[in-house]
Amino acid sequence: MSAVQPVRGTHDLIGEEQRRHAHVIETARRITGTYGFEEWSTPIFEDTGVFARSLGDTSDVVSKEMYTFTDRGGESLTLRPEGTAAICRALVTNGLTQSLPQKVFYAGPMFRYERPQKGRYRQFHQIGAELIGPAESLADAEAIAMGRDVLEALGLVDEVRLELNTLGDVASRTAWRDALVEYFSDFRDRLSEDSLVRLEKNPLRILDSKAPADQELVKDAPTLERYLNDESRRFWDELRKSLDAFGVAYQENPRIVRGLDYYSHTAFEFVTARLGAQGTVLAGGRYDGLVAEMGGPRTPAIGWAGGIERLAMMLDDTPVVVAPVVVIPAGDEAQIAAIGVLNRLRAAGVRAEMGYRGNMRKRMERANKVGASHVVILGEAEITNGTVQLRNLGTGGQIEIVQADLVGAIRSDRSGEAE
Repeated sequence: MSAVQPVRGTHDLIGEEQRRHAHVIETARRITGTYGFEEWSTPIFEDTGVFARSLGDTSDVVSKEMYTFTDRGGESLTLRPEGTAAICRALVTNGLTQSLPQKVFYAGPMFRYERPQKGRYRQFHQIGAELIGPAESLADAEAIAMGRDVLEALGLVDEVRLELNTLGDVASRTAWRDALVEYFSDFRDRLSEDSLVRLEKNPLRILDSKAPADQELVKDAPTLERYLNDESRRFWDELRKSLDAFGVAYQENPRIVRGLDYYSHTAFEFVTARLGAQGTVLAGGRYDGLVAEMGGPRTPAIGWAGGIERLAMMLDDTPVVVAPVVVIPAGDEAQIAAIGVLNRLRAAGVRAEMGYRGNMRKRMERANKVGASHVVILGEAEITNGTVQLRNLGTGGQIEIVQADLVGAIRSDRSGEAE
């Protein structure tokens, strides 16, 4: 019988990879916490309508990539392909639209059926942040600055650049949409099949097309700049001024778009050259109409999400694993006493393991193999005296000390090594 294999597009997080993954989450949780954000956790599957509404039926995610199934009760459910829609749904169903602003951080798995490639899986993971309530451009600048600070805390800020665009307000984007329809209609015979559908339903989606023929046409398509009204220009100017105040460097990129009507004003991406074609590591924008799509009142919001796998791949250093202390009982009678020593160490926050099985040489080999910093040995004599033998595996030195001084001696050794 052949061995069971993981499902294509999934991967196990073990050892160094898991430590990198956890480090990204813990760092993002810490930095967003300094901005006053609190963590929410939503289910990994939702009513299909949550994502069909939020992503639009012309998007590749909805039409080709969602994991959608009918459960035994006949309901259509979907594994979440992204986090923002679920957060907005949770805001509405938990009655929090009257308690704004809400500052939300989240982290967890997402699911999309797409071709697996470097840094991209069918089950992937994201960190994300949503600032729900403020309508001011300053909120957008602060959300972007927070994303920059997460990347800086991960040691990646010099590896990315921030690309920024404005989507304008509804009136500006409507005028732009009309201009795009007029432009692309002249090239119907050159548009891809998918973009012909987009032309009728959502022409802004053509700007995101990966088809080579579409991309050639997009190069000369009208940009939003000439259709911005005074209000949109004011918001755009204030956003850039606020980013300057936060010390956030950016490059303007008029080709960053979001296809749905509830997106407005700000769109941004932190991109890198280190991951090949999959260069976006953290991206977001303003979405003032999404909460209303979930059945709530029209509510302004700004947010972003980052791919944990891609960020973890970029880390230069693997997060350090704290070396354990191995407790080795010498003889059967010392087993119970060794449990007391383990309890003392763990209660003090020291990572401690029992040295099971084998003679003393085998147990010492095992301690070295797991990277222990110290070994604690106790036998009948130590039990009688209330002491232990403490061996520093780094220096080879060994001392006998009373059990009450054990934790302090280990910490003293470690602080001396750090110096």
